[in-house]
Amino acid sequence: MAVTEARAASRKTQARRPARTAPPVRSRLRRGATPWLFLAPALLLFLYFKFIPMAQAVRMSFQEVRPFLGNTYVGGENYAEIVGSSDFGAAVWHTVVLAVATTAGSILLGLALALLLEGQTRSLWFVRSAVFLPVVTAMAVVAEVWRVMYYPAEGGALNSVLGVLGLGPSEFLNSPDSSLASIAFVGIWRGAPYDMMIFLAGLAGVDRVLYEASAVDGASRWRRIWHVTLPGLRPVFAILLTLAAIRGLRIFTEVFLLTNGGPDGSTEVLLTLTYKLGLERNELGVAAAGTVLLFLVLLVLTVASRLRRREVR
Repeated sequence: MAVTEARAASRKTQARRPARTAPPVRSRLRRGATPWLFLAPALLLFLYFKFIPMAQAVRMSFQEVRPFLGNTYVGGENYAEIVGSSDFGAAVWHTVVLAVATTAGSILLGLALALLLEGQTRSLWFVRSAVFLPVVTAMAVVAEVWRVMYYPAEGGALNSVLGVLGLGPSEFLNSPDSSLASIAFVGIWRGAPYDMMIFLAGLAGVDRVLYEASAVDGASRWRRIWHVTLPGLRPVFAILLTLAAIRGLRIFTEVFLLTNGGPDGSTEVLLTLTYKLGLERNELGVAAAGTVLLFLVLLVLTVASRLRRREVR
């Protein structure tokens, strides 16, 4: 009886309560506009310094740019000129080689570092910070350090190590045969710590019960990595492949500071080529066409990667 009376009293109380009404339109508009007001300064900066220049670059790619004389519309001639150039073909090949090498190398090295530095030990934070330093160091400083290390004489830093190993001195950046590989090694050294941090975040989400179950079954460390760790990191690999590939295709600073495309054009990449076309040869329309082509490639790569992740989910 007491329970029945309590339920009845509760129903009466609920009946007396006024029904909740939807917030007024003005309040909903205010709530929806508040985030955009906070984002407005950043969006204005992006609009002025990024999106408007991008639109102008697309427009310039269809024009013959003549400063102080007026631009003239030329249609697709700029695209035909840059695609048909032998320098463009070599630059695209060098860009792809560097992108593949730096992507594969930085992911593999980053995974190895993440597996070595995984854990909750307090002292690991110092080691992780030290390993992550190349990412936050200015590229101008990094390039100068590696230029010293790549000194081609026998007394150079790396050549001294090669001499101890019984290998002959290498010219590194001064030789067309080794310059591209030398730049790729710098890109791997700088990109691997960034990939390591993303791998560490992914490793934190791998179920520890699977490690314990595989250890009970007698699986070795390598088998646990192959059958537990790598499948658990599959989404992380998808993200890193996209980021590293975009980073590799947009490579410019390392090449510009270390070799500027030399020797004999052996390290010329797409961005250094467009830089020289636009700012050294004053062929701004052709340079804009090259950057638009690179943008389209990156856009297709990003969209394809996003669609691939949706299919996996």
